Amino acid sequence: MVNLDKNFVQNMYSVEGKVALVTGGTGALGSCLAKAYGYAGAKVMLTGRKLNAKAQEVLDEFKAEGIECSFCAADPQDEEQVKNLVAETVKTYGRIDILAICHGFNKPQNILDQSVAEWQYIMDADCKSVYVVCKYVAEQMVAQVGDQAGKIASGKGGKIVVVTSQRSKRGMAGYTGYCTSKGGADLMVASMACDLSAKYGININSILPTVFRSDLTEWMFDPDSEVYKNFMKREPIGRLAEPNDFVGMGIFLSSDASNFLTGGNYDCSGGYLNC
Repeated sequence: MVNLDKNFVQNMYSVEGKVALVTGGTGALGSCLAKAYGYAGAKVMLTGRKLNAKAQEVLDEFKAEGIECSFCAADPQDEEQVKNLVAETVKTYGRIDILAICHGFNKPQNILDQSVAEWQYIMDADCKSVYVVCKYVAEQMVAQVGDQAGKIASGKGGKIVVVTSQRSKRGMAGYTGYCTSKGGADLMVASMACDLSAKYGININSILPTVFRSDLTEWMFDPDSEVYKNFMKREPIGRLAEPNDFVGMGIFLSSDASNFLTGGNYDCSGGYLNC
Protein backbone atom coordinates (compact mmCIF):
# COMPACT_ATOMS: atom_id res chain seq x y z
CA MET A 1 0.00 0.00 0.00
CA VAL A 2 1.32 3.46 -0.91
CA ASN A 3 1.86 5.49 2.27
CA LEU A 4 0.65 8.90 1.15
CA ASP A 5 -1.98 11.12 2.74
CA LYS A 6 -4.39 12.62 0.21
CA ASN A 7 -5.21 15.59 2.44
CA PHE A 8 -1.52 16.44 2.76
CA VAL A 9 -1.02 16.41 -1.00
CA GLN A 10 -4.07 18.56 -1.64
CA ASN A 11 -3.06 21.14 0.98
CA MET A 12 0.72 20.96 1.17
CA TYR A 13 1.29 24.40 -0.39
CA SER A 14 -1.31 26.11 1.78
CA VAL A 15 -0.40 28.95 4.14
CA GLU A 16 -4.03 29.85 4.79
CA GLY A 17 -4.64 31.06 8.33
CA LYS A 18 -0.93 31.39 9.06
CA VAL A 19 0.65 34.59 10.41
CA ALA A 20 3.51 35.88 8.27
CA LEU A 21 5.97 38.57 9.37
CA VAL A 22 7.74 40.18 6.40
CA THR A 23 10.73 42.50 6.76
CA GLY A 24 11.52 44.90 3.94
CA GLY A 25 7.76 44.93 3.48
CA THR A 26 7.71 48.08 1.35
CA GLY A 27 10.52 46.95 -0.98
CA ALA A 28 9.97 45.46 -4.41
CA LEU A 29 10.44 41.84 -3.34
CA GLY A 30 9.16 42.12 0.23
CA SER A 31 5.88 43.74 -0.76
CA CYS A 32 5.36 41.21 -3.55
CA LEU A 33 5.93 38.21 -1.30
CA ALA A 34 3.82 39.76 1.46
CA LYS A 35 0.96 40.25 -0.98
CA ALA A 36 1.33 36.66 -2.12
CA TYR A 37 1.01 35.45 1.47
CA GLY A 38 -2.11 37.61 1.78
CA TYR A 39 -3.61 36.29 -1.44
CA ALA A 40 -2.95 32.78 -0.13
CA GLY A 41 -4.95 33.48 3.02
CA ALA A 42 -2.25 34.39 5.53
CA LYS A 43 -2.41 37.30 7.95
CA VAL A 44 0.51 39.61 7.24
CA MET A 45 2.57 41.89 9.47
CA LEU A 46 4.66 44.18 7.29
CA THR A 47 7.68 45.95 8.69
CA GLY A 48 10.15 48.56 7.54
CA ARG A 49 12.23 51.20 9.25
CA LYS A 50 9.49 53.86 9.06
CA LEU A 51 5.74 54.12 8.65
CA ASN A 52 6.07 56.59 5.79
CA ALA A 53 3.89 57.42 2.82
CA LYS A 54 5.15 54.42 0.86
CA ALA A 55 4.39 52.05 3.71
CA GLN A 56 0.90 53.48 4.10
CA GLU A 57 0.31 53.14 0.37
CA VAL A 58 1.26 49.45 0.44
CA LEU A 59 -0.89 48.86 3.52
CA ASP A 60 -3.89 50.59 1.97
CA GLU A 61 -3.48 48.62 -1.25
CA PHE A 62 -3.40 45.30 0.60
CA LYS A 63 -6.42 46.14 2.73
CA ALA A 64 -8.37 47.27 -0.32
CA GLU A 65 -7.90 43.75 -1.71
CA GLY A 66 -9.17 42.11 1.44
CA ILE A 67 -5.79 41.12 2.87
CA GLU A 68 -5.66 41.09 6.67
CA CYS A 69 -2.51 43.06 7.40
CA SER A 70 -0.78 45.57 9.66
CA PHE A 71 2.46 47.54 9.71
CA CYS A 72 4.97 47.95 12.54
CA ALA A 73 8.03 50.15 12.09
CA ALA A 74 11.33 48.61 13.23
CA ASP A 75 15.02 48.79 12.38
CA PRO A 76 16.05 45.13 11.95
CA GLN A 77 19.49 45.84 13.42
CA ASP A 78 18.05 47.19 16.67
CA GLU A 79 17.29 44.55 19.30
CA GLU A 80 14.75 46.58 21.23
CA GLN A 81 12.85 47.58 18.10
CA VAL A 82 12.81 43.96 16.90
CA LYS A 83 11.56 42.77 20.29
CA ASN A 84 8.75 45.31 20.02
CA LEU A 85 8.01 44.17 16.47
CA VAL A 86 7.62 40.57 17.64
CA ALA A 87 5.46 41.67 20.56
CA GLU A 88 3.22 43.79 18.32
CA THR A 89 2.80 40.94 15.85
CA VAL A 90 1.78 38.56 18.61
CA LYS A 91 -0.50 41.19 20.16
CA THR A 92 -2.20 41.73 16.79
CA TYR A 93 -2.40 38.17 15.46
CA GLY A 94 -1.61 35.89 18.41
CA ARG A 95 1.46 34.15 16.99
CA ILE A 96 4.10 34.04 14.22
CA ASP A 97 4.15 31.06 11.86
CA ILE A 98 6.26 32.44 9.00
CA LEU A 99 9.15 34.89 8.91
CA ALA A 100 10.30 36.22 5.55
CA ILE A 101 13.41 38.40 5.67
CA CYS A 102 13.44 40.58 2.56
CA HIS A 103 15.34 43.69 3.62
CA GLY A 104 18.83 44.57 2.45
CA PHE A 105 21.35 47.30 1.68
CA ASN A 106 24.36 47.83 -0.55
CA LYS A 107 26.73 50.63 -1.44
CA PRO A 108 29.28 49.27 -3.94
CA GLN A 109 32.82 50.56 -3.48
CA ASN A 110 36.34 49.38 -4.16
CA ILE A 111 38.02 48.20 -0.97
CA LEU A 112 40.63 50.95 -1.40
CA ASP A 113 37.90 53.61 -1.31
CA GLN A 114 35.50 52.10 1.19
CA SER A 115 35.99 52.99 4.83
CA VAL A 116 35.83 50.36 7.53
CA ALA A 117 32.73 52.10 8.89
CA GLU A 118 30.98 51.89 5.50
CA TRP A 119 31.88 48.20 5.20
CA GLN A 120 30.61 47.57 8.72
CA TYR A 121 27.33 49.30 7.96
CA ILE A 122 26.68 46.89 5.08
CA MET A 123 27.59 43.93 7.30
CA ASP A 124 25.22 45.10 10.01
CA ALA A 125 22.40 45.85 7.56
CA ASP A 126 22.62 42.54 5.70
CA CYS A 127 24.05 40.04 8.21
CA LYS A 128 23.72 41.20 11.82
CA SER A 129 20.12 42.22 11.17
CA VAL A 130 19.28 38.72 9.94
CA TYR A 131 20.66 37.28 13.17
CA VAL A 132 18.72 39.74 15.33
CA VAL A 133 15.35 39.22 13.61
CA CYS A 134 15.74 35.43 13.41
CA LYS A 135 16.78 35.22 17.07
CA TYR A 136 13.75 37.00 18.48
CA VAL A 137 11.22 35.51 16.08
CA ALA A 138 12.66 32.05 16.78
CA GLU A 139 12.25 32.70 20.52
CA GLN A 140 8.56 33.40 19.89
CA MET A 141 8.18 30.29 17.73
CA VAL A 142 9.82 28.19 20.45
CA ALA A 143 7.46 29.68 23.05
CA GLN A 144 4.56 28.59 20.84
CA VAL A 145 5.92 25.04 20.80
CA GLY A 146 6.03 25.01 24.61
CA ASP A 147 6.59 21.65 26.27
CA GLN A 148 6.35 19.88 22.92
CA ALA A 149 10.01 20.74 22.23
CA GLY A 150 11.84 17.75 20.84
CA LYS A 151 8.59 16.05 19.82
CA ILE A 152 7.08 18.48 17.35
CA ALA A 153 7.02 17.46 13.69
CA SER A 154 9.35 19.04 11.15
CA GLY A 155 8.13 22.45 10.01
CA LYS A 156 5.34 22.65 12.60
CA GLY A 157 7.29 25.03 14.81
CA GLY A 158 7.49 27.63 12.06
CA LYS A 159 9.10 28.51 8.74
CA ILE A 160 11.83 31.11 8.18
CA VAL A 161 12.78 32.27 4.67
CA VAL A 162 15.79 34.56 4.28
CA VAL A 163 16.37 36.39 0.99
CA THR A 164 20.11 36.64 0.38
CA SER A 165 21.65 36.85 -3.12
CA GLN A 166 23.46 34.86 -5.77
CA ARG A 167 26.34 37.18 -4.81
CA SER A 168 26.67 35.12 -1.62
CA LYS A 169 28.38 32.50 -3.78
CA ARG A 170 30.41 34.69 -6.15
CA GLY A 171 32.70 37.64 -5.57
CA MET A 172 32.42 40.89 -7.49
CA ALA A 173 34.44 44.08 -7.74
CA GLY A 174 33.16 46.68 -5.30
CA TYR A 175 31.14 44.10 -3.37
CA THR A 176 33.46 43.18 -0.50
CA GLY A 177 30.76 44.21 1.95
CA TYR A 178 27.70 42.86 0.13
CA CYS A 179 29.13 39.48 -0.94
CA THR A 180 30.58 38.89 2.51
CA SER A 181 27.38 39.82 4.32
CA LYS A 182 25.18 37.67 2.10
CA GLY A 183 27.61 34.76 2.28
CA GLY A 184 27.60 35.08 6.05
CA ALA A 185 23.80 35.10 6.10
CA ASP A 186 23.69 31.89 4.05
CA LEU A 187 26.10 30.12 6.40
CA MET A 188 24.16 31.47 9.38
CA VAL A 189 20.98 29.92 7.91
CA ALA A 190 22.73 26.54 7.82
CA SER A 191 23.90 26.93 11.41
CA MET A 192 20.53 28.12 12.71
CA ALA A 193 18.92 25.07 11.15
CA CYS A 194 21.16 22.92 13.35
CA ASP A 195 19.94 24.85 16.40
CA LEU A 196 16.25 25.05 15.58
CA SER A 197 14.97 22.32 13.28
CA ALA A 198 15.24 18.95 15.02
CA LYS A 199 14.38 20.17 18.51
CA TYR A 200 11.79 22.85 17.78
CA GLY A 201 10.41 21.98 14.33
CA ILE A 202 11.50 25.32 12.86
CA ASN A 203 12.69 25.12 9.25
CA ILE A 204 14.96 27.88 7.97
CA ASN A 205 16.20 28.30 4.41
CA SER A 206 17.47 31.05 2.14
CA ILE A 207 16.75 31.93 -1.45
CA LEU A 208 19.39 33.45 -3.72
CA PRO A 209 17.88 35.77 -6.34
CA THR A 210 19.59 37.28 -9.32
CA VAL A 211 18.99 40.96 -10.14
CA PHE A 212 15.27 41.73 -9.98
CA ARG A 213 13.36 44.82 -11.02
CA SER A 214 13.04 47.60 -8.43
CA ASP A 215 13.37 51.37 -8.28
CA LEU A 216 17.11 50.93 -7.71
CA THR A 217 17.70 48.43 -10.53
CA GLU A 218 15.33 49.68 -13.25
CA TRP A 219 18.26 51.18 -15.16
CA MET A 220 19.78 47.70 -15.56
CA PHE A 221 16.81 46.47 -17.60
CA ASP A 222 17.65 48.53 -20.69
CA PRO A 223 18.34 45.84 -23.34
CA ASP A 224 20.69 48.19 -25.15
CA SER A 225 22.91 48.80 -22.12
CA GLU A 226 26.25 47.06 -21.73
CA VAL A 227 25.29 45.98 -18.21
CA TYR A 228 22.23 44.14 -19.50
CA LYS A 229 24.13 42.58 -22.40
CA ASN A 230 26.83 41.37 -20.02
CA PHE A 231 24.24 39.73 -17.78
CA MET A 232 22.67 37.94 -20.72
CA LYS A 233 25.99 36.25 -21.51
CA ARG A 234 25.55 34.21 -18.33
CA GLU A 235 21.78 34.19 -17.75
CA PRO A 236 20.42 30.94 -19.29
CA ILE A 237 16.82 31.92 -18.66
CA GLY A 238 17.30 34.84 -21.05
CA ARG A 239 16.10 37.75 -18.92
CA LEU A 240 16.48 39.48 -15.58
CA ALA A 241 13.96 38.79 -12.85
CA GLU A 242 10.71 40.32 -11.70
CA PRO A 243 9.83 40.21 -7.98
CA ASN A 244 6.99 37.77 -8.66
CA ASP A 245 9.53 35.25 -9.98
CA PHE A 246 10.39 34.43 -6.34
CA VAL A 247 6.88 34.11 -4.97
CA GLY A 248 6.66 30.39 -5.75
CA MET A 249 9.85 29.57 -3.85
CA GLY A 250 8.79 31.81 -0.98
CA ILE A 251 5.42 30.09 -0.62
CA PHE A 252 6.98 26.65 -1.06
CA LEU A 253 9.53 27.21 1.72
CA SER A 254 6.77 28.57 3.98
CA SER A 255 4.43 25.63 3.49
CA ASP A 256 4.26 21.96 4.48
CA ALA A 257 5.56 21.02 1.03
CA SER A 258 9.07 21.89 2.26
CA ASN A 259 8.93 20.18 5.64
CA PHE A 260 12.03 18.09 4.93
CA LEU A 261 14.10 21.06 3.78
CA THR A 262 16.16 23.10 6.23
CA GLY A 263 19.52 24.85 6.24
CA GLY A 264 19.46 25.15 2.45
CA ASN A 265 20.57 28.02 0.20
CA TYR A 266 18.36 27.75 -2.90
CA ASP A 267 19.49 29.10 -6.26
CA CYS A 268 16.93 31.50 -7.74
CA SER A 269 19.33 33.09 -10.21
CA GLY A 270 17.76 31.95 -13.47
CA GLY A 271 20.74 29.67 -14.00
CA TYR A 272 23.35 32.41 -13.50
CA LEU A 273 25.14 30.47 -10.76
CA ASN A 274 25.57 27.49 -13.06
CA CYS A 275 27.22 29.31 -15.96
